[in-house]
Amino acid sequence: MERAYDLVVRGGTVVDGGGGEPFAADVGVKGGVIAKVGQIAGSGADEIDARGQIVIPGFVDVHTHYDGQATWDERMQPSSWHGVTTVVMGNCGVGFAPCRPGDHDRLIRLMEGVEDIPFPVLSEGLPWNWESYPEYFESLAGRRFDVDVGSQLPHAALRVFVMGQRGVDREPATETDINAMAAIAKRSMEAGAIGFGSSRTLNHRSSDGSPIATLTAGEDELTGIAMGLAAAGRGVLQFVSDFNDPEAEFDMLERLVAKSGRPLSFSLVQSPRDPRQYKYLLERLSAAKAKGLTMRAQVASRPVGVLFGLELTVNPFSSYPSYRAIKDKPLAERVAALRDPEFRARLLAEEPESPRAPGNSSTRPWERIYLMGEEPDYEPTRETSIAALAAAQGKDPHEIALDHMLTGGGRGMLYLPILNYADYSLDPAHEMLNHECVVPGLSDGGAHVGMICDGSFPTTNLVHWTRDRSRGPRIPLAKMVKAQCRDTAETVGLHDRGLIAEGFRADLNVVDYERLKLKAPQVAYDLPTGGRRLIQRADGYTATIVKGEITYRDGEPTGALPGRLLRGGQAAPAAMAAE
Repeated sequence: MERAYDLVVRGGTVVDGGGGEPFAADVGVKGGVIAKVGQIAGSGADEIDARGQIVIPGFVDVHTHYDGQATWDERMQPSSWHGVTTVVMGNCGVGFAPCRPGDHDRLIRLMEGVEDIPFPVLSEGLPWNWESYPEYFESLAGRRFDVDVGSQLPHAALRVFVMGQRGVDREPATETDINAMAAIAKRSMEAGAIGFGSSRTLNHRSSDGSPIATLTAGEDELTGIAMGLAAAGRGVLQFVSDFNDPEAEFDMLERLVAKSGRPLSFSLVQSPRDPRQYKYLLERLSAAKAKGLTMRAQVASRPVGVLFGLELTVNPFSSYPSYRAIKDKPLAERVAALRDPEFRARLLAEEPESPRAPGNSSTRPWERIYLMGEEPDYEPTRETSIAALAAAQGKDPHEIALDHMLTGGGRGMLYLPILNYADYSLDPAHEMLNHECVVPGLSDGGAHVGMICDGSFPTTNLVHWTRDRSRGPRIPLAKMVKAQCRDTAETVGLHDRGLIAEGFRADLNVVDYERLKLKAPQVAYDLPTGGRRLIQRADGYTATIVKGEITYRDGEPTGALPGRLLRGGQAAPAAMAAE
């Protein structure tokens, strides 16, 4: 006998993504969409008992860098371990298409430098069965994933493709160059790109140290590309900028939106260089909205920081002569050396060769570095810093750091919060997250594999902000779910998801809210060539559902891979669009 539903999620508390109060209901799924929300008498071919748990939409992560991983892997982990059911890649202007054969290594080194993905991993993993962006798109279209994957046209790749070495050297684009970039942008949107991403920050450099090709791209170039999106009638604009002149930079972004009519988002964090600048940019966003311009900021929900460790890209002793002599030895041999009293004494007596060594740098003092524990604390106090611990124990901070890194067979990690933490508090993040023109973002899932592990942002949003925060105000659960689901989806033009309502995509999470817990970061060696990457998992996700299929049960994959490459923005269900 045919069942009334493919899946029924029964007896849970629904937090529907619309921002309203949670309510008790069953959720019935048929054909990959939500067929009913309410009391369901009919049975499902599969059923989930959600009693005592919350049922929420799948998270939409609009800021990832799975551009390489999506070509060789079916699972967009760590994001899919954290309730994410849709990811958008191609952010910050970095990616791998369009690309001429002679520029393969150039784009790999850019991704290596900007996003800390090792050259051998990308060189071995990327199939390079494309040259144009539509060809890259087609190479992904036949693949299956555990999430839906949206792709953006990366500005750096586009600029190098059109301008060659002149683009790399950041020469001004000519009218001919701009027309060519605009035409490619138009074709890319028509092929199914979600949008266009660009970078205007000195933090983004190739692994050879050269700034990203897009750093000083002129307004005429950016306007030409934006008008390419306008000609296609689709696509969003995404930027990251240093905002060295915040008024002039925001004015330019505002003009891009006004001329092209395309929505725009940019990265927004509290910078220690100018801790109050974010307030000015929030004010400008409100003013832009009042003018009828669609502009949003993507905000990190916890400090954007760096992890240090013996298995990671950098540790506090990386530039010490004695450590440099053993740095290429296997971990076990390094641990044995670091535990040897004679070697340890010699190491601790040395001075670093780099003035930027963690702990010794004026921007990385021990007062801002913390021990990463089994239960990560992403809003630590001054009193728990390594400097404070050392003072309390009468030890040198270097000893505290070394002892912790040697725990777990040399797998202990240190944590340095940098952005969003100038005042030792996440109150600025709270202020940003509550702004009407802000969405959670900047997880960088798939990137920074040896220094950062922020693909777990969505879990932090639930655990820290709605339940556990003790050092300031929290955010209501319904508001946060709306922000991470419906608001993020709408930011990138995906109007068919992020809401538990009839006709919407059946992308769902069943969450044991009281048990939800973020685990400590770990290192895995599962990239191509056995490459290393940081991963982070969570407890409490009872089930994650993509297009009506259960992809994860209690954090473990089921084998279902219903996710596909997205073909551009998605319209809202007919019933919703008619309202």
